[in-house]
Amino acid sequence: MKKVLTIAGSDSSGGAGIQADIKTMTMHGVYAMSVITALTAQNTTGVRAIYPVSAEFLKQQIDSVFEDIRPDAIKIGMVSTPEQAEIIAERLEFYKAENIVTDPVAVSTSGSELSTAETYEVLKNKIFPLSVLITPNIPESEKISGMKIDTPEDMVKISEYISGKYRCSVLCKGGHLKENADDFLYSEGKGKWYRGERLTDKELHGTGCTLSSAIASNLAKGYTLEKSVQSAKKYISDCIESVSDIGHGSKPLNHMKGVL
Repeated sequence: MKKVLTIAGSDSSGGAGIQADIKTMTMHGVYAMSVITALTAQNTTGVRAIYPVSAEFLKQQIDSVFEDIRPDAIKIGMVSTPEQAEIIAERLEFYKAENIVTDPVAVSTSGSELSTAETYEVLKNKIFPLSVLITPNIPESEKISGMKIDTPEDMVKISEYISGKYRCSVLCKGGHLKENADDFLYSEGKGKWYRGERLTDKELHGTGCTLSSAIASNLAKGYTLEKSVQSAKKYISDCIESVSDIGHGSKPLNHMKGVL
């Protein structure tokens, strides 16, 4: 069985973060492991509080996993502090970790800040170059590049810029554009569009976590990057099509719908 590690924050309401990652990985038939960066008190309406773990405890978690069960792929989500980002980069480089997919989470769906500017700088300079892929949405792509995205052409230009600067492939997610939900993958000097129709007008919870975890799971199983993204897009579309009415805010996905 292939093994996938998620390094991310815990979502007490189960729709995003570690909980969404483990659900997604399980549905992909891989063995899910977790390193928790922070506890959050949140639900579908917003984040009430964030309690980051210490960098030393984060290191102990990573070492405990790698010394016993080496992951075939890794998904990185919410990173709370610069010290955490430094430790993650140092330990993953030490273990020569492979198939790292980074979801550069900056702000929650409800608008809560999840990562400081200082943390983001470490992510960009130390974790992005270790990653086979990063999966920013449009606001995150703008934050990384310092440029504005108003059109699909802007997505292409910024993806090329980020990939060249940080030496990683980029999946720029277009869900924030009004016209469609198309994503653009830029990898090794080539670009590819993944077309997607907007399946619901509801605000959704945990889509970025789910997509990046699905991609990491597919990479662990030996799929190419393009095939991993394509399969993950199909999975998340299935999850969105049967989105639940759980909660009073942004709707969690039905992770059990998209069985592979």
